[in-house]
Amino acid sequence: MPVAVACRVLKVSTSGFYGWRSRCPSPRQVADDALTATIRQVHAGSRGTYGSPRVHAELRLGLGVHVARKRVARLMRLADLTGVSHRRKRRGWKPDTATHEDLVKRQFRADRPDRLWFCDITQHRARDGWVYCAAVIDAFSRRIVGWSISDRITTEIVVDALEMARWQRRPVGTIVHADRGAQYTSWLFGHRLRQAGLLGSMGRVASSVDNALIESFWSTMQRELLDRTAWDSRTQLASAMFEWIEGFYNPTRRHSALGNLAPAEFEALHTDTPAAA
Repeated sequence: MPVAVACRVLKVSTSGFYGWRSRCPSPRQVADDALTATIRQVHAGSRGTYGSPRVHAELRLGLGVHVARKRVARLMRLADLTGVSHRRKRRGWKPDTATHEDLVKRQFRADRPDRLWFCDITQHRARDGWVYCAAVIDAFSRRIVGWSISDRITTEIVVDALEMARWQRRPVGTIVHADRGAQYTSWLFGHRLRQAGLLGSMGRVASSVDNALIESFWSTMQRELLDRTAWDSRTQLASAMFEWIEGFYNPTRRHSALGNLAPAEFEALHTDTPAAA
């Protein structure tokens, strides 16, 4: 389209158009371009999962860049950069009868590490079958202190996750809260708890809210890792779960409930626990 016609349609003068085209970018535009480049790096470093609140936190806390949150949101919108949004997670199985009293009663905070742990299992499908992941999360720092991955949903998978947590943390008198799934109501899991001097706890039947802290972790993994790829094999999926937990979530991913610190960083700041296990 000729310039004169375009200017007439847009109701601007041709001299104004040519003046705009030859004009140097303003200092504000130059600063926005530089900040957008940094935002792109932060977004890529989060594996494309951070929205504007966590990108802003990384700029402020990680890089020492003082910038308004609304400006970050505006530049991300212009650059077509988005975080990974929440999706509801549904469960299809019916839990078994509880074997432990509810010692938690929806109190999801702890004043020190290894005082309160939450346990659960999630599942995801690859092209050649299902992969199951059992995890143990610490209520103090939201850190995954034990996990196990298998192609079968058995009692052994939850016991292995518990044993890993015990080996790494050496807990004493910790409350271990789980749902009423068959793996957690099994004799073997209860025996390991008693053997280690840990206190079993369970919520009500069919109440995911009673185990909301680790349900929130699964939701994060689902939207930031599992739902973003079509997994060709169970081996590929299992490796990705392991790498996401130990290579990203524990040491790096900023958590809004922790003042935008990563779980390992939060522990190191508030306790004598080292940042890397």
